[in-house]
Amino acid sequence: MDQSTLPELGFDWNQVLELIQTKGVDFAINLAIAIAIFYAGKMVISLVVRGLRKVMRRQEVDKTLETFVCNLVRIVLLVVVIIAAIGQLGIETTSFIAIFGAAGLAVGLALQGSLSNFAAGVLIVLFRPYRVGDFVEAAGISGVVEQVQILTTVLKTGDNKQIIVPNGQIMDSIITNYSANDTRRVDMVIGVSYDDDLDKVRATLEELVAAEERILDEPACTIAVSALADSSVNFVVRPWVKTSDYWGVMFDLTEAIKKRFDKEGISFPFPQQDVHLHTVKE
Repeated sequence: MDQSTLPELGFDWNQVLELIQTKGVDFAINLAIAIAIFYAGKMVISLVVRGLRKVMRRQEVDKTLETFVCNLVRIVLLVVVIIAAIGQLGIETTSFIAIFGAAGLAVGLALQGSLSNFAAGVLIVLFRPYRVGDFVEAAGISGVVEQVQILTTVLKTGDNKQIIVPNGQIMDSIITNYSANDTRRVDMVIGVSYDDDLDKVRATLEELVAAEERILDEPACTIAVSALADSSVNFVVRPWVKTSDYWGVMFDLTEAIKKRFDKEGISFPFPQQDVHLHTVKE
């Protein structure tokens, strides 16, 4: 069949070309508008998030809450922009939302762990067991909190390693926040020989504690005999310090005690045992 027979069948090529041109132009215009909506939306989202961040910083909102809220707002607005761009292409958004919801449900079932991490992130933001900058121990990891994200918490260890811990694991574990209070107690156990003068040991420890300026006057430092151990008499030394001074006082006071005890002739006994030999006559 050649083209000359097509008009006899009622097939008008002019109408087909006109239809293609009209629809093609309309689709191209809608596609251009959709692309413009997407990129303009991204720019607006950036401005909104930036403005929200400035407002929260001006109100001195906790940095943990600031990061979490800004990330959440960015994701929600981006989804809205994508749906608006798709609607401009003539796709029924209600059907798309239904499909998106069904797909989200399927993905949610497949990513139950991620959803639990998200829920844990919300709980962390609401109850604030720790904040950015706190030194914490959680899920078996110790470090300074750098970021609290939607799904994870970023910690920096003492040897400058970055560790990313899922929020779900953190909320399922015991959280120890060493920075929560302004002061901490330094717990030290000092063992001396049974032959040493305990009054002299106590007086020496009191002098060393009094000489350390970073130790607080209140609460008072506890210095007492805690145990008569197998090889030593153990003193507990428990001064209170600012949280930021904890490790400095711990290290410096330990060194000062060793040097002063050597000077005073106070000994640090090594573990020892008495061995009794019995002679058996044959």
